[in-house]
Amino acid sequence: MKELWKGNEAVAEAAVRAGLEAYFGYPITPQTELLEYLSARMPDLGRVFLQAESELGAINMVYGAASAGARVMSSSSSPGISLMQEGLSYIAASEVPCVLVDVMRGGPGLGNLAPTQADYFQLVKGGGHGDYHPVVLAPSSVQEAADLTYGAFDIAERYRCIVVLALDGTIGQMMEPIEMPPMHKLEKRDRGWELTGAQGRDRRVVSSLFLEPEELEALNHSLQAKEAAIRVNEVRYAESFTGDADLVVVASGSAARIAQTAIKEARAHGHKVGLFRPISLYPFPTVALAELAQRVGRFLVVEMNAGQMLEDVRLAVGSDVSIKFFGKMGGLIPMPDEILAQIESFLPAPDATGHDDEFPDDMMVMAAETS
Repeated sequence: MKELWKGNEAVAEAAVRAGLEAYFGYPITPQTELLEYLSARMPDLGRVFLQAESELGAINMVYGAASAGARVMSSSSSPGISLMQEGLSYIAASEVPCVLVDVMRGGPGLGNLAPTQADYFQLVKGGGHGDYHPVVLAPSSVQEAADLTYGAFDIAERYRCIVVLALDGTIGQMMEPIEMPPMHKLEKRDRGWELTGAQGRDRRVVSSLFLEPEELEALNHSLQAKEAAIRVNEVRYAESFTGDADLVVVASGSAARIAQTAIKEARAHGHKVGLFRPISLYPFPTVALAELAQRVGRFLVVEMNAGQMLEDVRLAVGSDVSIKFFGKMGGLIPMPDEILAQIESFLPAPDATGHDDEFPDDMMVMAAETS
């Protein structure tokens, strides 16, 4: 049965139903409803909820609970996620599973409360120090946000890694009818690494400190092997209208929803335009996009930032195709008519001899240039 849910609250309830045992967080707009919802829901179920004194405190509480084997989550928004990066690096090196929700807001700095996708580099390319990547999933609807949250805990435990749900503020604040997943039964588990008390068994150690370079290199090789498996098994993406497309729009999250409206309008005008939507930002669907580039010569990348996912698209499609970029920054959202205008300006126009005009290999248009 479908019910009307706000994005933040849907993510919170999906986490509860996935078996969330402990939540630690700190309020920050536009994700505060997620924390507020769990502040009532978790105690009602006899589970742990704690509002920490800061994001620094929250992520280190996550580290401790994860080390004890609990299904644990935190959530924040862009500046708060920045504060958590040291703790996330410790968690990655210690190979304990956790889920983190980032409901992105305008930046850099304190910025504003409006939606953005400008945390892409921080989540996918940067973050805490060292050689590691979290799995990063970007939903484009409230239903998908709930479904990805529900499955994120299994991914985190399968690889003993961090899984990040990257929502732009629009997804966190919007309301849609969705169907919630079933309630997961909590189970006591001992997978051989949890710190549950050493009585009757050998001592276990969870640590990110390896003073001998050879030991730290061995850990890094283990992390890289894990990421290689993730890049094979956890790629997620969606395509629409790409079968006959002459031009493909690449977008994720809210930008992809808006782009789809523009694409349908373009098709109504007779233009063969498709949509490629990365759902896993890491691992990025590089192979699928590269295969698409073998038969499509033009790609329009639409983002709510200055062109961050654009770099991964360029790496995937190579130098033999034309790429154009359209971005909105500062919390502004691209409108369907703006994206349609970019699509139509990028389509081939026949010259006097009936041949297509030649396009440069790479075109980049910022929203400020077209507003």
